[in-house]
Amino acid sequence: MVFRGTITDAPDFDPAVDAETLYNAMKGFGSDKEAILDLVTSRSNAQRQEVIAAYKCSYGKDLIEDLKYELTGHFERLIVSLMRTSAYHDAKEIHDAVNGAGTNERCLIEVMASRTNKQTHDMVEAYKDAYGRDIEEDVIADTSGHFKKMLIVLLQGTRDESGVVDADLVEQDAQDLFAAGEEQWGTDEAKFIMILGNRSVTHLRMVFDAYEKIAECSIEDSIKSELSGDFERLMLAVVQCIRSVSMFFAKRLYKSMKGLGTADNTLIRIMISRSEIDMLDIRECFRLGYEKSLYNMIKDDTSGDYKRTLLNLCGGDDDLAGEFFPEAAQIAYKMWELSSMTKVQLRPTIRPASSFDPAADAQALRKAMKGFGTDEDAIIDIVAQRSNAQRQEIRQTFKSLLGRDLMKDLKSELSKNLERLIIALMLTPAEFDAKMMRKAMEGAGTDEHSLIEILVTRSNEEIHAMNAAYQDAYKKSMEEAIQSDTSGHFCRILVSLVQGAREEGPADMERASSDAQDLADACNAESDDMEMKFMSILCTRSFPHLRKVFQEFVKCSNKDIEQIIKKEMSGDVKNAFYAIVRSVKNKPSYFADRLYKAMKGLGTDDRALIRIMVSRSEIDLFNIRKEFKETHDASLHEFIQGDTSGDYRKTLLILCGGED
Repeated sequence: MVFRGTITDAPDFDPAVDAETLYNAMKGFGSDKEAILDLVTSRSNAQRQEVIAAYKCSYGKDLIEDLKYELTGHFERLIVSLMRTSAYHDAKEIHDAVNGAGTNERCLIEVMASRTNKQTHDMVEAYKDAYGRDIEEDVIADTSGHFKKMLIVLLQGTRDESGVVDADLVEQDAQDLFAAGEEQWGTDEAKFIMILGNRSVTHLRMVFDAYEKIAECSIEDSIKSELSGDFERLMLAVVQCIRSVSMFFAKRLYKSMKGLGTADNTLIRIMISRSEIDMLDIRECFRLGYEKSLYNMIKDDTSGDYKRTLLNLCGGDDDLAGEFFPEAAQIAYKMWELSSMTKVQLRPTIRPASSFDPAADAQALRKAMKGFGTDEDAIIDIVAQRSNAQRQEIRQTFKSLLGRDLMKDLKSELSKNLERLIIALMLTPAEFDAKMMRKAMEGAGTDEHSLIEILVTRSNEEIHAMNAAYQDAYKKSMEEAIQSDTSGHFCRILVSLVQGAREEGPADMERASSDAQDLADACNAESDDMEMKFMSILCTRSFPHLRKVFQEFVKCSNKDIEQIIKKEMSGDVKNAFYAIVRSVKNKPSYFADRLYKAMKGLGTDDRALIRIMVSRSEIDLFNIRKEFKETHDASLHEFIQGDTSGDYRKTLLILCGGED
């Protein structure tokens, strides 16, 4: 195994000298924290063990106990953890996860899913030595069901590491997984446990490729739809580690620092455990997946000596780097390949109501609004639980039966966000999109993010319908409105998209290679020429074709298209191209990110929240929910519950369709 850590053996190492340096840093009043962190983070773990032994020989004291006494908070936990061997550090993490009130399942999942056979065996021995107990017994006592069974399988440390792959067994395993999940009612969890818990990494990567051809969806998508809870999270972690341990840890690090507060135990555990193994690759994967380097995220999210220590372990800032390390380039290429191969089954949360009676609904709505006060519950239960086509029938029937305009009645009876949400649901998708485009451009300032989101994610047919609805409602073409409200290359991008003339159909491999080369060449051109070339390809080619273009781009440039856009472009042009790339890669994931941004931090972007919940509820809101949960470690339902209130919240939760 090639180690690509940031911490290596220090040259000219003398444990006695280091022991003396640490002793001097801690004697007297106060301690020299800078001297401690600089020394500890510039020695390998093996060298630190020698320093511990030399310290005891020279001073008759336990170095770890002295460090615990002198240091405090997260800094103390980080330095003390660095002084333990990897096996004892893992053992302590598992012990802390299963002892005390509640179980830290996420810690169990992260450690068990990512360790090699040898690391697992060493951890089991260290646990027995440190706590006089059997790790397996403690895990069994604290977990249950299929989650427990998979953890016990992983604890055996018996994954095949021979490197030999049997092509027939690959096909058999792929068929068995398909038969155990997608093909039958209910899931044969034992089959998933046996195959994912024992087969070699190389073998399973080939199984996943074969599975995609059979099931027409990725193994991850099947796990999300077939399994649930901690067992689902564990199996997804195993699959992610099979694909790329570095990418798995990059995601875990990102989740530990995003949003309000930091999951410091996770951050410390990963930075320590990977610092001598693959931190360089994790940094590259972090840069590939997120909008900033790991170094800068740590810098922005932590403080003081704790921050300095973590930055030393990180080892450098990648934001200015251009090309990938080989591992990250391969991962980027594989991600685009997966994206182009996988056929995601889009699943809505709102479906047509059975036994639908538009006349009865129209009468019930009139009754809910008649007289003193309004029965909001009755309105919500009807409007939020009918398909859009059914709502249009209700609108028409309301006018035919009662001679009244339902939209006007709803506007007069409801208020604030509930009114906006119910009216949005009653409009046709084209009317609603047209209204949202109008709102984004009217008044002082322009909501460029809304313009981008709508135009990038709609099909040609949806854009044509929206154009017609805009013209009908506002007596002006949407193209004219865009031209009067935006400028420069950004305006040109929007005008190109509003034509609704994107090519449709599969990828053309020969043309994809040529387009990729054109994009790579454009990266060396002047800024204006580069943006025009990107627009000519990104705004016109079909999504399946662009997936292949972006995959080939990695091959011919050793860079990822997302990184180039972030690094070489700025402002609204960057945001528009980035949205196209994200949508091409995984549209539900793009919307999940937009929903997260609408609700995170102080205040809620209710317009964005309403727009996405309404416009995706009959298309792919179930998929968006799953992506939200995987990326943000909290369900969309939880976020809506915590960020909204009253009847507005009730309606949004009906659209959400359930808790994950």
